[in-house]
Amino acid sequence: MKRLLIALACLTFAVSGSVSSFAQTADEPASKDDVILYLRTMRSHDMFQRIMEVQSQNMQQLFRDQLLKEKGSVPPEFETHFKKAMDDLINGMPIDEITQAMIPAYQKHFTKTEIAAMNAFYSSPVGQKVLQELPVVMQEGSQAAMPIISNYLTQWKERMDKEVKELGNSDSKTSPPAPHN
Repeated sequence: MKRLLIALACLTFAVSGSVSSFAQTADEPASKDDVILYLRTMRSHDMFQRIMEVQSQNMQQLFRDQLLKEKGSVPPEFETHFKKAMDDLINGMPIDEITQAMIPAYQKHFTKTEIAAMNAFYSSPVGQKVLQELPVVMQEGSQAAMPIISNYLTQWKERMDKEVKELGNSDSKTSPPAPHN
């Protein structure tokens, strides 16, 4: 109930503030502080971390499948080694620096009014549910898409190998004759 009241207050404040100052801020670029508030509302640091964790699981499965396809087996230490490597990657990721680097892109593409509207949405119960469920939805969607992606990558690799081989053959056919001295 308390969350609902807070969300409604935020929504009311955002809407009333947006309506009363729409003429003044409609085209006004979002400030750095506007974007920082939006990223906090989105819990972007935690979201980024969770998405990286989900993607690491998908990458592990993709690499495992590729090893099985290419070599017929997976080394016994693969799971442990890959998990450690991904944990190191995720834990060492400079998320705060990445976030700071992204702020100008938000400022370029969104106005102050648009950022306020997004804050209002992500502060609402539905917005909070989106934030909560999005990593799991992405994981499930990625898992469903993984066989398609794997098949496509295999076909693409075969096509690229063939093209590179053909390029190698055509180079020897089209090479100019060596000059006679």
